[in-house]
Amino acid sequence: QVQLVESGGRLVQAGGSLRLSCTASLRTFTTYSMAWFRQAPGKEREFVAGISAIVITTNYADFVKGRFTINRDNAKSTVYLQMNSLKPEDTAAYYCAARIGGTTLIPDEYRYWGQGTQVTVSS
Repeated sequence: QVQLVESGGRLVQAGGSLRLSCTASLRTFTTYSMAWFRQAPGKEREFVAGISAIVITTNYADFVKGRFTINRDNAKSTVYLQMNSLKPEDTAAYYCAARIGGTTLIPDEYRYWGQGTQVTVSS
């Protein structure tokens, strides 16, 4: 079965850093674009960052540009989200997602999802 497993979420103080990992069991990981979304209580799930498959390109939400970096290690079937200069408003459950084709900002267009990992940023 296809499984995406996120890890790395925890409580961190504002200004701190955190690195999230997502390991996928996809048979052809290299053909999938990967993305990170986040969702806070009472709010819609929102796109954070994405990374494409064959030709590696990245895409970031405006609110994380200059602070977060997405990258992938195809040999390990893993995508990472390096989060620096964290703010309390970054507090959310962070989800890893995969889809065939390029990255998109729309959650419904991703085929596979992980269970999420909670990131809490205290002031």
